[in-house]
Amino acid sequence: MDDRRFVTSSKDSFNPTTISRPDSALLKYYVVISLLTGPMFPITLIPLLFKYETLRYRFDEDGVSMSWGVLFRREIYLTYRRIQDIHLTRNLVQRWMGLATVAIQTASGSSGPEMSIEGILEADPLRDYLYSKMRGARGESSLGSRAESPSADVANANDADEEALALLREIRDSLQRLASQRSASHE
Repeated sequence: MDDRRFVTSSKDSFNPTTISRPDSALLKYYVVISLLTGPMFPITLIPLLFKYETLRYRFDEDGVSMSWGVLFRREIYLTYRRIQDIHLTRNLVQRWMGLATVAIQTASGSSGPEMSIEGILEADPLRDYLYSKMRGARGESSLGSRAESPSADVANANDADEEALALLREIRDSLQRLASQRSASHE
């Protein structure tokens, strides 16, 4: 039972707004990955060093922001409302170092994730936090635009259907009148 209390208390105490930079383990991970490229080590390490030094995160009430780069500065800002799915991945080296990559996907149509958050030791609580914010953002939008009871939703849908049907009938009648006027003028 002590383990459950520890997990619960660590989830409750997790605050992503304190995360602004990746953990130093990410730099070690970049060095190991670069070493695995053999003679290409310096060529692969230099861009990763620049990325590590300039990588910044910001979590606020509306969304998450990530920026990096020296010559070509990249900034990504995603609102929680746009998030469609969140994937947590760990390769063998990342597991050894306690790291993970939190990939955030949106409905942008790209095949890859919109944002990949690297260098975070608390990846599981971060994923849970993002899921809760994502669901909360969707819940707020649906509460603001819908009535509280399901029967009111059905009534509103029926009213909208009847209004659309009436508009379509009006368009049909206007087209029929226009067609009859044209046929009368051609005779």
